[in-house]
This record gives sequence, structure tokens and C-alpha cells, in this order.
Amino acid sequence: MKNRPFAFWTLAAMLVLFLALNAGCVRPRPARSPAAAPKAVAAPEAEPPVRGPSREQPPAPRIENHPAGPTRLDTLDPVAGAESSPDAGASRAPESIADGALTNQELLDSAMEFYQASSDFWEQGDLDNAMGALDKAYSLILQVKTDADPELLQQKEDLRITISRRIVEVYSSRFTVANGNHMAIPLVMNDEVEKALKLFKGSHRKFFLESYRRSGLYRPMILEALNEAGLPEELSWLPLIESGYKVRALSRARALGLWQFIASTGYKFGLKRDQWIDERMDPEKATQAAIGYLKELHQIFGEWTTVLAAYNCGERRVLNRIKTQKIQYLDDFWDLYRRLPRETAFYVPKFLAVLHIVKDPEAHGFDLPDVYRPRPVDVVGVDKQIHLKTIAKHLDMSYSLLREMNPELRQYLTPEGPYALKVPKGKGDVLVAKLGDIPAWSPPQPTYVVHRVRRGQTLSGIADRYGTSVRSIMNMNGLRSKNYVKAGWRLKVPTRGGTAAVAAAYSKKGGLTTYRVRKGDSLWKIAKRFATTTGAIQSVNGLRTTRLQIGQTLKVPAGSSSGSSAKVRTYRVKRGDSPYLIARRHRMELSDFLKVNRLTPTSTIYPGQVLKVTTQ
Repeated sequence: MKNRPFAFWTLAAMLVLFLALNAGCVRPRPARSPAAAPKAVAAPEAEPPVRGPSREQPPAPRIENHPAGPTRLDTLDPVAGAESSPDAGASRAPESIADGALTNQELLDSAMEFYQASSDFWEQGDLDNAMGALDKAYSLILQVKTDADPELLQQKEDLRITISRRIVEVYSSRFTVANGNHMAIPLVMNDEVEKALKLFKGSHRKFFLESYRRSGLYRPMILEALNEAGLPEELSWLPLIESGYKVRALSRARALGLWQFIASTGYKFGLKRDQWIDERMDPEKATQAAIGYLKELHQIFGEWTTVLAAYNCGERRVLNRIKTQKIQYLDDFWDLYRRLPRETAFYVPKFLAVLHIVKDPEAHGFDLPDVYRPRPVDVVGVDKQIHLKTIAKHLDMSYSLLREMNPELRQYLTPEGPYALKVPKGKGDVLVAKLGDIPAWSPPQPTYVVHRVRRGQTLSGIADRYGTSVRSIMNMNGLRSKNYVKAGWRLKVPTRGGTAAVAAAYSKKGGLTTYRVRKGDSLWKIAKRFATTTGAIQSVNGLRTTRLQIGQTLKVPAGSSSGSSAKVRTYRVKRGDSPYLIARRHRMELSDFLKVNRLTPTSTIYPGQVLKVTTQ
């Protein structure tokens, strides 16, 4: 029993010694090399810190087996794993410091350093290290905890955007041509391109030769625009595949013009489209839009063959296919090629085949014809609607040629506002001199008026009102019986004298009122003011649209005379009634019933409620 205290303290001392020795094994402190010590002192004075791994390699840390498995070297703490000279950390890149030990501001500063390092690598042409530095910079800012600190959050977001932009720039620069060399699209020759060449040599030979001749009309303009934008000159041949250099070419997908824009993409890149003009058919404006689109696609993909595929079928479809790839698509487009829809995929080999032919036509069995020359033009500002046929007559020139020079005019009419009209060189002064004498275009008078049948009306009564015959109304509307018409039908009623006959018909039933359009007026407001309809006003005045101009004079027909002879009485709503049933029971139009009672189509009526109805 006397030996127990001694045994207890002996065991305790042995346990402490074991723990100390065990701790020393995990974090060894290797002896400093005598030769290495002096070298580490003078380094900061001799040269600036070096970005990247230190030239001095610290002694290898001792590896211990761990119950969970072998310890990886890259998971050891380099600060605790070895003792280095005081300046050794200065020569290391920030990645040699444990990221977890940095404050938020230090993380941002480190990220900025890596961003700057990427710029240095990029300037030296070392794109791999430039991207590696950007990756590290981005990973550092992801570790920053803003904790509702607005200043820190702003720094983080600004740096995130800056790094993202630089990533796109570096990717794009991998394939951007330097020093003005526009031969940026590689002339690949493979089985797919050979198939396209065989197609142009065979069944598509006539199409190719005709398109090549038309290229002379537009390609000089396209080349100039591409050179100004810094894009490859080979893209000037893209319209040959897209449209055959036809400015009015329309595809099954409703893509239109020289560069085959669909309406939504055209809007995105500034091409306007309305009743009178579609700028997708304007060669100059469509070319600028195509350049904008190609630039955007090159920023996304960074490689021209992929850009061409995306131009044909849309960037979303190409990006979806890229997601399925397990290799870097920027390095192998032809792997992506096999995953694209057949029509889209073959688009790129066809374009490359065209480049091969125009570069060396004799090698591929072609004798290329002379191309058409661009037409020199004068541009004249026109501020009123004139039909191109009228202008061609006054200029003593071909109507078809004037149409070809202004293909964006959908109706062959100049629009309502100012418009830059193209005419042959030398005809501009003539047009300016005669412009005041050329009459403005007016829409043709309609040969019929639309009439809405009301309760109690017959075909003979409608025919008498408009001065026509029952047979004419039946023929125009495909009616089989002269004794059957239904309230609510809209019938086309033919008129012999156009708007004059319509006006005369309205005069018989109540006369016409002359009204001058004022600021803030609309056709609907005028119709409501005079208790008539917008359709009636349009019919009397021969208006094709509801657009009005201040100062315009309109003939407004009087409202229906049926309203003046009708008597108004009250009606108490019963259970099961609805506005429609009440109106039908009293032979009223539902709209009239709602208007008399100041109801809307969504109003609710209740049993016992008193409403107004009309009786004849």
C-alpha cells in the first residue's frame, strides 16, 4: 500500500511524456540548414517579391498515418509544418497562406493580387496561367463573409464583376486575330466539308453561281462594315448560305432578309418593323445588326465555327448541347458538331466549303462569273406617303428598279413620317424639284361597309338603307336564304359609290355632322360623344386605321334612330335572371342594356334590384 503513491505519479509522468512525444511527431521542427539561412535574409533588398511558388523549397513535412487514412500533403498546414526564414513568406504567392487564416479584407486584397497577376500573364501570352490566376481570385472572393457590411459587399460585387469580365476577355482572346489579320476562320478540310463541296459541285451548283453573281451588289458594303468592326472578312460570304444574297428571302421559320433575322432577334439588335417598313430587308441596317449579333456570340463562345452554328440555330440550343459534352468544346468543335441538329450542323461545313471555292475556284472545278456591281444611289428625304409607282413615273425610271433599291418598304409606299428614299444616282435633284407636285397617296375607298344586324332587321331593309340589292348582299356574304338573318351577324354590304354612298346612306337615317379632330381625341371618344360607332365613322370617311391627326376633318354619322323611338321602363330582377337573359327578353343588345344601367360585364345583379329596359 505504501508503494501506491509512487506508482500513481510514475504512471502520470509516463503519460505526460507519451503525449509530448506524440505531439512532437505530428508537428516536427526540422533543423534549419546552415547554408540556407544566410540566403533568406538579403532576398527582399535584392529583388521584388515573386508571384507564384517560392524558389526555396521548405523541408518536406513528415507524414503520419491517420486512422481515417493517409494524410495528403496539400492538406497540411504549411505554416505549422515547417519553419522558414522571415522573408520566405514574402516571396510566396497568397495561395501559400492558409485561406482560412485571412480576414475578409485580406481575402479581397489577395483576390485583387491574383487578378493583377492574371493581367501580367495575359500580356505575356500565358493564357493558361492567366485563367488559373482568375480562378483563384474568384475562389477567394467566394470565401468573403459580408455580414451585412454594405461597404464590404460593394467591394465583393465590384471585384466579382471585374473578374468575370476578364474571364470572358481572356477566353475570347484565344481566337481573336491580332495585328489586323482577318483570316481568323480556319479552313478545315474533313469528310463533312468534302460532302458540302460535292453538293455545290452537283445539285447546288446553279444556286452557288447565281448567288455569287448577286454578292457583288452587297459584299463591298459588308466588307467595309466588317473591317470597321474588326471581324473576319470571310464572314462577308455568310449571306450566300443564309439567303443567296436575296434581300427579300423568307425561310420556313419566318427568318427574313439578307442575314435571315427572325423578328425577335431583329428587334434585339435595333431592326424596326411596322405596317410600312421591315428593316430586316434593309441591307445596310441588317448588316450592322448581324455584326452586333456575331460579336455577342463570339463573346459567348470565343470560336468562330461554334459562333456560326449558334448564328444559325440560336445560342441557347448550342449551349444546351455544350452542357452534355465531357470535353472542352472550344478545343474540338467537331465533337459538338455531331450533337447538333443535322440541318444546323451541316451549315458550318457548307460555309467552309464556300470559303474553299472562292479561295481556289479552279482547284474545285469552278469558273466563277463576273459579279454584279453595286448601284450608286442618291438619298432624298420624303415626309409624306407616296407610292413608289408614282415616284417612278415622275422620275421616268423603272418601277421594279425603284422597288429593288428600297426593299424594306413592305407596301411599296413611303411611311407616314420622314423617310430616306434611295433613287438612282443623278435622280435625287430631279425628285427634290418635283416632290412638291407629286400627290400624296390616299387609301382606296372601300367597296363595302360592314353592318351589324340588329333585332328586327331584314336583308331588304338593310339593302334599302345602303342603296343596294338583297342579291348583292347575299353574294358577298355567301348567304343561301334572303329570309334568314341573325341579330349580331356582321354583314358586308356592297356600295356602288364607295364612301360617298355610305355617307348618303347615313344621311337618310339622321344626317352627318362635320367634326374637326382636336388634341386628345380618339375615334372611340368621338363615336361615344355622337352616340355612334367607330366602324360607322371609319366607313363614312374611308379610314383603314383608327389613327387620327389634329385638325383632320371627319364626317360623323348620327346615332341609331331606334334609341329615340324606344321607351324606357323599369324591370325588377327575378331569381335566375342574368343581364343577358333580361336583354334578350326585351330585345335589347346586351351592350345597350349594360350602358343604360351603368353596369359592366363583371357586375352582379340581385333579385329585387330595379333596372331599366327599353321597349319599341
